[in-house]
Amino acid sequence: MLRFMFVGDSMTIGSAGEHTWRYRMWQHLLASLGDTDFAVVGPRTALHDKVSGEPVSYAYAGSDPEFPRHHFAGWGEGWLHMAPRMADAVRQDSPDVLLISLGLIDLGFYTNAEQTAENARRFVAEARSANPHIRLVLLPVIPNVRARTDAPFAAEVARFNTLLAKAVADLDTGASPLILASTPTSYDIDLDTYDGTHPNENGEHKLAAAFADAMHQAWGLGAPYERAPLPLGELSPTG
Repeated sequence: MLRFMFVGDSMTIGSAGEHTWRYRMWQHLLASLGDTDFAVVGPRTALHDKVSGEPVSYAYAGSDPEFPRHHFAGWGEGWLHMAPRMADAVRQDSPDVLLISLGLIDLGFYTNAEQTAENARRFVAEARSANPHIRLVLLPVIPNVRARTDAPFAAEVARFNTLLAKAVADLDTGASPLILASTPTSYDIDLDTYDGTHPNENGEHKLAAAFADAMHQAWGLGAPYERAPLPLGELSPTG
């Protein structure tokens, strides 16, 4: 069985009333892996509740009872926060593949580009300490509203993305391969987010596609992403 773990910040955990890109990715895996058994694992299952400011909501959009809600993502968490926890998370849930979207929080509040890249490298080392054969797919920091208006921040994002690409090239091995996913095609913060940062329905599909297409191109895993229709009655309130 192939075990996937979603690792990320607010864009990955999602908030009450959303499907999340995790749901879109799960739909894709169901449709594309054929006879390959897979599972979605992780120590957390909740969404972020914006009223309480805590990860306590289970108000996922839709009502698909088969959707595995496990993840390792948190509102306001970045490479800085996840790196020291990864060895334990990997030992606990035994993922084979990590799908990782981190960095915006780090650069926005905690660390510069160089420091953030070092934390990404530590993350890889910690994950490998628990599973030397783990596979990782890493997404660069994608377009966001702050980078549109804050030139120094935009420069830090660009610098970090360059350093992340170098880290992937340096750390990729045959035993534990790394992929740098591409920024989602035609990602537009006015069309693909509901607030300039967090994905709406369009954005959820584009984030899932970035990971799905990277795995298909690099590893021949699954198929190119195709937008799956929602089950009847599961229209997104953020679409």
